Amino acid sequence: MQRILLKLSGEALAGEKKTGFDEPTVRGVALQVKELTDSGIQVGIVIGGGNFWRGRSSENIDRTKADQIGMLATVMNCIYVSEIFRSTGMKTDILTPFQCGSFTELFSKDKANACFAEGHVVFFAGGTGHPYFSTDTGVVLRAIEVEADSILLAKSIDGVYDDDPGRNPNAHKYTEVSIQEVIDKNLQVVDMTASILARDNKMPMMVFGLNEDKSIVNTVKGNFNGTRVTV
Repeated sequence: MQRILLKLSGEALAGEKKTGFDEPTVRGVALQVKELTDSGIQVGIVIGGGNFWRGRSSENIDRTKADQIGMLATVMNCIYVSEIFRSTGMKTDILTPFQCGSFTELFSKDKANACFAEGHVVFFAGGTGHPYFSTDTGVVLRAIEVEADSILLAKSIDGVYDDDPGRNPNAHKYTEVSIQEVIDKNLQVVDMTASILARDNKMPMMVFGLNEDKSIVNTVKGNFNGTRVTV
């Protein structure tokens, strides 16, 4: 793979605290990404906002406004993680689908490709820029736009299961599953909108556990212990 798009959950970056940031966790991700970029692989990153805000859990706020708060949470996450990346020697850019003053730059495919060509890690913050679309949809959309080879989904569990392994010890883990089967069985690798977008545009995904040792590097280099979602 020459260009990947890595999706990180906000909660995963918060560690056991579940909110805010856990710097050792973020630094561990940064060192893995640096290993990839040093070998010439181009890396884009999308981060969820769940360590700060989950708009759909609020019953007292208009959905559009709640989603806008969530978009800003992803911008905060990308600014923080970008700075940790820079402290390890990488160069980074943060692109958003809306203006954020001097905090970020406005997304375009040409801008993203220029950043990749300069060897920078590109953070895609702010989701799609519209309410009612999750960061799942955002990561698939950006991966298609920048023609990534694959999406890497770093999760709290080590792959795709036919049931919640936290509740069902007999849940079956898939080593490989088609995106059509994900849709048909509602396996919730990503939300349904993102799943259909990935299917229609033939964007493969790899799902793995972030907390496994060197899981990001191992996934890219073929020592993979998660689930391949094929197209």
